[in-house]
Amino acid sequence: MKFQRVPWRNLLQELKRSELLQNLTSPTTIWKPYLCSPIAFSTDACPQLSTDLIKIMEDKLSAIEKRSAYLQDVINQPAATAADYSRANKELRKMGSSMDLIKELRAKQKEIDSLKSLMRESPEDKEMHDMAADELIEVTEDEKRIQQLLIKALLPKDDADERDSILEVRAGTGGEEASLFAMDIFKMYEKYSLRNGWKFDVVDITESDLKGYKEASGAISGPGVYGKLKFESGIHRVQRVPITEKSGRIHTSAVSVAILPQADEVDVQLRNEDLKIDTYRSGGSGGQHANTTNSAVRITHIPSGLTVSIQDERSQHMNKAKALKVLCARLYEIERSRIQMNRSRLRMEQVGSGDRSERIRTYNFPQGRVTDHRVGITHHSIEDVMQGECLDVFIDALLLQQEMDAIASFGET
Repeated sequence: MKFQRVPWRNLLQELKRSELLQNLTSPTTIWKPYLCSPIAFSTDACPQLSTDLIKIMEDKLSAIEKRSAYLQDVINQPAATAADYSRANKELRKMGSSMDLIKELRAKQKEIDSLKSLMRESPEDKEMHDMAADELIEVTEDEKRIQQLLIKALLPKDDADERDSILEVRAGTGGEEASLFAMDIFKMYEKYSLRNGWKFDVVDITESDLKGYKEASGAISGPGVYGKLKFESGIHRVQRVPITEKSGRIHTSAVSVAILPQADEVDVQLRNEDLKIDTYRSGGSGGQHANTTNSAVRITHIPSGLTVSIQDERSQHMNKAKALKVLCARLYEIERSRIQMNRSRLRMEQVGSGDRSERIRTYNFPQGRVTDHRVGITHHSIEDVMQGECLDVFIDALLLQQEMDAIASFGET
């Protein structure tokens, strides 16, 4: 069964039925954030928010309502300048979906007050009292549902979530076996991307002697790519018998995966004087185009010391364009990390830092299982995972935990 994101109303029931919960190696691992968060889960149709969380949310909603009223006044002022009108209108459009939910919530709250008043005024009329009580239950559930949607709407958002991504895979410890596994991991993400309807372009590949990948990078384009894949960064460990092992002994190797949001020109401004561009002849397996022209490109960003080399294309201009795209993504991620580290602890507290030195997942081929160490989930069909079919078991669990941890930190943000 493929694990799907589910609405809050059905969250607990779906988790109980899903493959996600059935495959837990330690059930307390995935449930810990739920137990520690300010949401008390039960078998009710909709989870109950804590009193403290509702108070915090109401303060934020009141601030949004006041801001919306102020902006409406600005727009209605005859003396408002074109710039003031444009800024106010733009901000109002951003607040539109939240304001729609707030209006719906306020309507439900008024309805709840009316029903409670009706119940107080008709204690002797049992039929009227019971009808009002039944309706009150239904309206209260609607109120909880809207509150859940508002909580999610108010959570801090990563502006990069909707961006395209650069995927970088590097062989780590394990020699040729690590290079072969790096190739498998790179192809796994390629297949996963295609299954999601994303565009996957190979940027550069450096092969090992056994045709594995020492390093490989690709550009993944599509709606919400970075937001979906951002927690895949880290060390991926493999346990299997290498093709070079004659005695049948299991080896442990590792590869590093980095998922970088692609940068726009406005995000990273590269000055010519900061770049050192070298061209050289591409290496390869031979043929009429090998080693005859200086088509390979190496770009060094002098201030940071970052270097990107691309020799995948026969055209020097195409290799240069690819190298600049990768360089911009790396510089953008460095700046994003610096800002986020200074701004809050949220990212570090969510699911893990995403640091490449952090072991995040183990692929055990003899036992046919894949385990994600951050959420304690084990999936027992490794071939499906390597074909990009069951990665959502881990990805959706990580995104769900990020969401729950963000709610737990709601009052601090």
